Amino acid sequence: QVQLVESGGGLVQSGESLRLSCAASRGAFTGYDMGWYRQPPGKQRELVAQISSRGSATYTDSVKGRFTIARDNAKLTIDLQMNSLKPEDTAVYYCNRVRLQLPWGQGTQVTVSS
Repeated sequence: QVQLVESGGGLVQSGESLRLSCAASRGAFTGYDMGWYRQPPGKQRELVAQISSRGSATYTDSVKGRFTIARDNAKLTIDLQMNSLKPEDTAVYYCNRVRLQLPWGQGTQVTVSS
């Protein structure tokens, strides 16, 4: 019973863009604040962007101005538009609720070369 499925990662060059998508089940999504997290190799998972059920978004400083989170409450999806990518953005990216978290999905790998 998969509830969160991430997609859209890949290998890109510095300065390029990627758009990640997270497909969620209705029970996992509706009414909850959702977030995108990332975990670089050898480091802890961190929250990089979150969006409330009403659409208010916040970002960690390192991605502010470059990343945009959005949600479609009808399609049950959360997207992360990532522009001006840097090598330090390289990580496995995950989506989840920001509270009452569900089991983590497989994530999607983002690799940015210099």
